[in-house]
Amino acid sequence: MKYWKIYIWIIAIYIAMQFASVPVAKGMINYFHHTSGMEEADAKFYGFAWGLFIVNIIAAPFILFMTTRNKKFWDIFKTGKKASIGKTILWGVLGLFMAMAGQMIAAIIEMAFGVMPGSDNTALLGEVARMSPIVIVSIVIFAPLFEEIVFRRILFGGIYTKTNFWVAALISAFLFSVVHGELNHTILYMIPGLVFAFLYYHTKSILAPMISHLLMNSFAVIVQLNPEVFKQPESIKQAFIFLLQ
Repeated sequence: MKYWKIYIWIIAIYIAMQFASVPVAKGMINYFHHTSGMEEADAKFYGFAWGLFIVNIIAAPFILFMTTRNKKFWDIFKTGKKASIGKTILWGVLGLFMAMAGQMIAAIIEMAFGVMPGSDNTALLGEVARMSPIVIVSIVIFAPLFEEIVFRRILFGGIYTKTNFWVAALISAFLFSVVHGELNHTILYMIPGLVFAFLYYHTKSILAPMISHLLMNSFAVIVQLNPEVFKQPESIKQAFIFLLQ
């Protein structure tokens, strides 16, 4: 199967998954509220979490299946040697700190323009995770898997083969930011996108940005689930120590 057909199929499945999560979540909310007798407020959290998890579980095999339709699907770099598994994992871990350092700089830039720090999306997902931990699987496993395939392999990879690294990295990082729905934090979301693109380009392996993305989302969940530990901005140093431990 030609690349462009695979791209269309994967993006279509990814978009369908996003839209399908709404009715599925509503159905789960009704189930938890009316069938299980759960309070409506709690049912919304559980319904959202399980709705997202269900559509992720359904979409995953289809997306992964499409990546097998062409044996050369992952071979987009014509020059350079693919990093060993050890170096790939190492760069994946280093990528976490690169992305977080970049986000600190991005936050400073945004505040200079009057944008207050903090992500509503992250806070909401943290609240959902506290109520219904099943959503953590979607945040930590499925999000890095789907987003790296769509934004790094398809968007970055597809554009890179026609242009160059910077054009591909900037466009894919911008679209990565837009999809998160917080345009006031465009820079904050673009930085990880650029770091993930660099990791992919440097290691020639999609596994490196997937590892960084997984670690970054895991760290965000840890912070949201432990607000008493990370309640002060200066505790970021403690956060790094906590993560390493």
